[in-house]
Amino acid sequence: LYTLRDELPKNVQGVMEKVAEAGYKEVETYGFADGKFWGLTPKEFKALLKANGLKAPSGHYLMDAFSKNGNTDKLKADIEAAAIIGGKYFTIAGAHVDTKKGIDGFKKTASDFNKVAELAKNAGLKFAYHNHDFEFKKLGDITGYDVFLTETDKNLVNFELDLYWVARSGNDPLTLFKKYPGRFPMWHVKDMNKAKPEQNTEVGKGSIDFKAIFAEKKLSGMKHFFVEHENNYNPNPIGSIKTSCDYIKANLI
Repeated sequence: LYTLRDELPKNVQGVMEKVAEAGYKEVETYGFADGKFWGLTPKEFKALLKANGLKAPSGHYLMDAFSKNGNTDKLKADIEAAAIIGGKYFTIAGAHVDTKKGIDGFKKTASDFNKVAELAKNAGLKFAYHNHDFEFKKLGDITGYDVFLTETDKNLVNFELDLYWVARSGNDPLTLFKKYPGRFPMWHVKDMNKAKPEQNTEVGKGSIDFKAIFAEKKLSGMKHFFVEHENNYNPNPIGSIKTSCDYIKANLI
């Protein structure tokens, strides 16, 4: 749903109808604040999803307060909301790692992941982390992402692999699947503009070889994937998500 961040606050009901009309059955939430999803309580938002034949197996949240001082109040409220709307995964959208500390900074964040994952588990949810590209910077012979994968409990901590950011960092998702099989139950399917790699494009129009990636979905452990498109829409966000959905259904699944 982050793709539609400009439209959602204006008319959440109308946007959900358009998402369903575009061919989607699942969405990923974000933006839960002050106890609501775009003005709706979790129960109201779940009803809206159901009315449009949609489910939200994952949602994006943050753990900044917990990482800074161990405060769990916001986390617990977010986890409760994620459970109410029928979520399966409590996904951290991004982490503020103390990169000045190198590997130790990533180890500290990995330890935080394990702790937050326990909180999620107690509410019947699974924990996941969504990457960007900073995690792939080399720290000697390894990367911060390697630290996350090796320093977390694989029975508690899952990973939502953003395929665009992996490619943007110069890495290959297939290499990660082989090195860490089964750790990536969710993907962000987001294509890279061929001429301007800092921009997105509709799935199938860019430079990422999604056919090769989807061929290894079992190795990765993928159970859900979400189309994300942050910029460079053609002709607009709703039109873009439909183009991507049509391509995926015709060529990838």
